[in-house]
Amino acid sequence: MPYGLTADTKDGSAFVSLVAFDFLDTKVKGIKFPFHVNFPEINLRFYVKNSEKRGVVFIREFVPRYFIALFANKLYNENYKCIKMKSKVTINDERIVNHDININGNNYYLKLTAENKPYQASEISLEHFFKEHEWGFGKSKSGDTLIYRVEHSRWETFPVKSYYLNFDFGKVYGADWEFLNAEKPFNITLAAGSEVKVFSPQMLVSGT
Repeated sequence: MPYGLTADTKDGSAFVSLVAFDFLDTKVKGIKFPFHVNFPEINLRFYVKNSEKRGVVFIREFVPRYFIALFANKLYNENYKCIKMKSKVTINDERIVNHDININGNNYYLKLTAENKPYQASEISLEHFFKEHEWGFGKSKSGDTLIYRVEHSRWETFPVKSYYLNFDFGKVYGADWEFLNAEKPFNITLAAGSEVKVFSPQMLVSGT
């Protein structure tokens, strides 16, 4: 937990989430870099707040492009790692989302099927709590708390019909997270996504 933040809870409970998505038409400082425009990401995150600012802290983020990981680690001091991974989205009467990764010679994947009927979740819903965050938080190399803004429109969601998760959290994220293997997901959300702008980080408070 970065200094100066508290857990953002829902009905008294704190949460950690596994989030998989695709970057599309990506630009860094307004520039597209060849072979770094469209690619998947999977991250593990938890939820925090600073006063009225609700946001997330990333535990680890996986991408398949070395320079994306290098840039994010240098600019935001995030815990990015480049691994072999791929994704596929099929859209017809349903939306079928597949993400596959290979780490340390082991293959893991997740698959989700949803009705292709987008809707706006209410502001008091679990879907809204987990998907709508305007702020990201992290730590600088010196231990100071960093804050950066993440701007996007309010995302529509799709009714989830089924999912399958083949994941060993202990082997992927370390022994501290092995307990997640025995946990049943509290919420599963498929969001439509949109254009997103991520702003440069600023120092929020100094650590001790």
